[in-house]
Amino acid sequence: MTRLKHLRFGVLAVALGLSACGADGLPPSASLSKGDAAAGAAYPSISANKKEDLPVPFGDPSAATVGGREVIEKPTIADIFAQSPMPEMAWGRADAPVTIVQYASLTCPHCRNFHAQTFAELKRTYIDTGKVRYILREFPIGKTSGLATIALRCAAPDKYLELYGKFMEQQNNWVSQDVRPDAIYAVAQQVGMKRAEFDACRENQGMIENLKWVKDRGRKLGIVGTPNYFVGDQLIKKELTMADIRAHVEARVAGGTPTAAAPKPQ
Repeated sequence: MTRLKHLRFGVLAVALGLSACGADGLPPSASLSKGDAAAGAAYPSISANKKEDLPVPFGDPSAATVGGREVIEKPTIADIFAQSPMPEMAWGRADAPVTIVQYASLTCPHCRNFHAQTFAELKRTYIDTGKVRYILREFPIGKTSGLATIALRCAAPDKYLELYGKFMEQQNNWVSQDVRPDAIYAVAQQVGMKRAEFDACRENQGMIENLKWVKDRGRKLGIVGTPNYFVGDQLIKKELTMADIRAHVEARVAGGTPTAAAPKPQ
């Protein structure tokens, strides 16, 4: 039986509905945290900044084309870590026994919750102790997330995680129905990015094409929304809690589940 299958649009639509963040534009209010509800539930439109009608470099395909997408039914480690045109953003030992890959969209409230509530403990308990290698892959959903992702990749490598955190923490300040480049730059400049650098990155077609490759490859691996994860070669389509991570990691480290670590960088 072939390892590739064709997904019909209806099946993908159901999967998107069940995933944490899977639609363009703002997430539905039902997916917002209690903190968002207290702050006003929906993200504000940032009217103080000039609106721009930007192209959608990371736009999801139409219903007419989704049904023809090839998806790997059971991705192997070799599939998951196929050579990317962009450097992987990774933390932890390259030879850690367990590798966790997270696919994230900067406008996703569930990704923000994971970063705020779980990532620090994950880093302290497993990444810094050499048990886990953590890889963050961009999966921008919609125009606003696309432009922010471009800015994120334009940051200095040692500022990437800091800027990622600021985009997550400040979602209420820059996410809106319309794309607001000034609001996105206001976050990026907090890690030292100059406006000229930001504007140049928006025109960097090579980088944009590489980011599109990362997202398209994620789709082929079965990613349907954010956050989605691979723990080893197991695809998980929900926001992980620390309890979830502990169960997965300890089982693999103890040998209860076959360990599937990422190949070492060349």
